[in-house]
Amino acid sequence: MANLNEKVKKVIELLKKEYSHPKVVLDYKNPMELLVATILSAQCTDVRVNKITPGLFKRYKTVKDFAYANLKELEMEIKSTGFYRNKSKNIINSAKKILSDFNGRVPDSMEKLLTLPGVARKTANIVLHNAFGKIEGIAVDTHVKRLSKLIGLTKNDNPNKIEIDLMDITEKKNWPLINYLLVLHGRKICIARKPNHLACVINKCCDFYQRQKW
Repeated sequence: MANLNEKVKKVIELLKKEYSHPKVVLDYKNPMELLVATILSAQCTDVRVNKITPGLFKRYKTVKDFAYANLKELEMEIKSTGFYRNKSKNIINSAKKILSDFNGRVPDSMEKLLTLPGVARKTANIVLHNAFGKIEGIAVDTHVKRLSKLIGLTKNDNPNKIEIDLMDITEKKNWPLINYLLVLHGRKICIARKPNHLACVINKCCDFYQRQKW
């Protein structure tokens, strides 16, 4: 590839053909549900999160319900997602802050979302785009971090620096898309422990693949 802009464009083009309807796979009906689901998805699969959220959202229907949830009960309800103690505290405290500072409505700006406990740029980007249709950055989760380094789109390890690198070389309209595509590809083909190189449609664009002696 002549440059990284061309490389990321080709990666997106090839992956779009492979995954025809890329989108966030978390199940939600409103901004608060998406915020909670995204907090739960940290260090946990979306499949696991989607298994517990139907019951969770049936019990906790509003921001106020989460704000006044019993901590121990919430911990047990989300235990299977891992790191449940921190996640429970963050969900409850975020809901309380939304009530006190944002009139009970999940904020729709990066600056305000980042004031919520447990919310970093990844979570904020997912909520902003999917709940409010706003594009302010690129959500960098474990899949995006791993694949962007393997492909050669960044040399950084810090998610915030990776986000900046990807934003610099990717058209803004594709910022949400590159997250969805790399997540799907990371789950299906570029699996951390056993990547399927031969089935990978972007192997000719991938620095890691090109360095191997096949």
